[in-house]
This record gives sequence, structure tokens and C-alpha cells, in this order.
Amino acid sequence: MGRFGWSWRRLLIRLGVAGVVGLLAAGLPWMWTENAASGHEYDEANAPTADVVIVLGTAVAADRQNPGDRLTGRLETAAELVRGGRAQMILVSGDGEGDSGDETSAMTSHLTGRLGIDARRVVADPFGLDTYDTCARARDVYGLTRTLVVTQSDHLSRAVAICRHLGLDADGVAARCTGCTATLIAGKAVRDYFACTKAAWDAVRDRPAAVSSPPSPALTQALTGG
Repeated sequence: MGRFGWSWRRLLIRLGVAGVVGLLAAGLPWMWTENAASGHEYDEANAPTADVVIVLGTAVAADRQNPGDRLTGRLETAAELVRGGRAQMILVSGDGEGDSGDETSAMTSHLTGRLGIDARRVVADPFGLDTYDTCARARDVYGLTRTLVVTQSDHLSRAVAICRHLGLDADGVAARCTGCTATLIAGKAVRDYFACTKAAWDAVRDRPAAVSSPPSPALTQALTGG
């Protein structure tokens, strides 16, 4: 084998080693999320109770008005928790200026319109720019100490782990995902595996939310009828 061939072989070996190291490095944060969320993940039928359920934002549909498939499933699950008496209020938290559209406006409209939830039971946080920000702002801005968190199963452990790390007594409820393909679900699971690294780094350095806001009485007033 010529010198050129050996160079390519060494390069491939190094790339392979780097890939294995990367997977192992990402595995530790993933294990942290799984351990932190252990015993705090439920399906819709067996969900515990809390005054407030948080719905985590994600992509809006192509029309930039309605929620996408994954977001629709989360909203349907949260609405059912309220109808079933497992929660009183819904905090929709997402990016009000997201790449796909205004997530919180789409979420609020879908809940109060198509799903028939009383508008007085919905509070929107347009600065939940990622999962960490949602949990931090739920605590610091909206004064939550106990909550349910709704998202799809591939994202649930990470969401619960982050919220619990930030001091929330959080339980996760796996959302529906009607219309989600197996390819989409698999791709999201892989993405979330690597996203655990960022989650762990955020947790280690206790980073503040990207957007700082004064405390909001919206949830407290709604719960007390004020």
C-alpha cells in the first residue's frame, strides 16, 4: 500500500476514534438526564396533579399560524390534563420570534380556539427560548415551585432533569405525537441525545435565562381568581 493509502487509512481511523469519543462524551450528560428524571415521567393517563402544566414550545406549521405536529400533540395533552382536573392552568412557553413563527401565539390560539380551553386558564411566556430558559423563567418570573411539563418522550427526560435541577418539583407527561413519522421521532431522539451535553453544561454553570424579566403575577392571580 502506498504512502497516500496509509494516510487515508490513518485519517479514517482518527475520525472513527473521534466519533466514538464524542458519543461516549455525550453519553454522560444523557445518563445524568435519565437519572435525574427517573421516577418523574408519566403517560397522560397516569399523570399526577399540579396547579400548572408547562407546554414547551417547538416549531410552528408552514403557514406560521398553526402549531406543527409535535406542538399540536403537546397542546392536546395539556388540554386533556386540564379537562381531567390534573392541572388548572397552562403556561405555554416558547420563542415569540421563532424561525418558524410566533410559537406562543400559535399555542395560545390553538388552545383557546380549536381545543376550547378558557383563555383565563392560559398564560404565555414568549421568552422561553429553550428548555433551560423555560424552566428558569417558570421559577423566577412566574413563581412556580411545582409543575407538570409536557413534551414528547424523546425530550421528556432532559426537560424534567433541567427543571428539577433548577429547583422545580417537576413531573413530566409524555405528549401525543399524531402525524409524527418514525423517521422524525428517531431523528429527534438522536438530536436530544447530543442536546443533553448543552443541558448539562448549562446546569453546571447555573446560567441565567437569556431574557430577564420582572416577576409576573399572571399565574398567581389566575389561580386565586384575582
